[in-house]
Amino acid sequence: MSKKYKLSVVLATFNEEKNIGACLESVKEIADEIVIVDGSSSDRTREIAKEYGSRIIKTTNPPIFHINKQKALEAATGVWILQLDADERVTPQLAKEIEQITEMSDEKIDEYQERLPNRKLFIRHQRLLEQRDGKIGTSGGEYAGFFVPRLNFFLGKFLRHGGVYPDGVIRLVKQGKAYFPAKSVHEQIVVRGRVGWLQHDLLHMADPTFKRYLERNSRYIDLLATELKRDKVGKNPLQFINYFVSKPLWWFLLTQIRHKGILDGWQGMIFSFFSALRFPRAYWRYLRKIKN
Repeated sequence: MSKKYKLSVVLATFNEEKNIGACLESVKEIADEIVIVDGSSSDRTREIAKEYGSRIIKTTNPPIFHINKQKALEAATGVWILQLDADERVTPQLAKEIEQITEMSDEKIDEYQERLPNRKLFIRHQRLLEQRDGKIGTSGGEYAGFFVPRLNFFLGKFLRHGGVYPDGVIRLVKQGKAYFPAKSVHEQIVVRGRVGWLQHDLLHMADPTFKRYLERNSRYIDLLATELKRDKVGKNPLQFINYFVSKPLWWFLLTQIRHKGILDGWQGMIFSFFSALRFPRAYWRYLRKIKN
């Protein structure tokens, strides 16, 4: 392993002392190297990461976090790279699956993809992502990346409805075959090769408390407002009605009824409600930005 590692685990971090230990603990048995690009955390993030033998690169903390994620990808030396966020946890089942898939030939991976129990759900989800982001990966060639289904933790419960699951994220990529454009908070990682799916879930401990949810949500809304300003969205009564009435009402009904968010109980209802509020909140902040 001295010349080139098999699996690199990489993270971009900023003040994640409450999360980083549990994240690295979940991958310590499969990681041949751990690379942390830290945006000058003021807490114990780097200290805790060092306890797991991480190679740490200290840098600035840019508004678009994908810039540091790209730095982490570039610093990795593994044949395969598992890119994680500090609030994510790899289950033992997912860890075993990662080890297996990285040993398979493309022919074996084809067979594995056909046997996935949730194949239809995953394909449908990927098509929705491609409608938003454009074609993901290539139609032929070698496998160079894998989506991982993600379970999101919200106020004491993992959400499975409301359009939240499978929340597919490309986390496992081949060295030199993927990159972040680092231009937008919404962007999909670009993969030069075929993209498949893993079956087992990645646990995302996103919002164990309402305070953490509001903090993350507020940062997300700031980025949305910046994008509205960049796109020069109109400032008129029609846009006001669109962002304050039409969009939030449509989103709430879509997630609660069509996508059965109501089955997630009160957590699902709260999640849908505040998710819908991102439209008027972002538009209001946008109006304040252009006023100033």
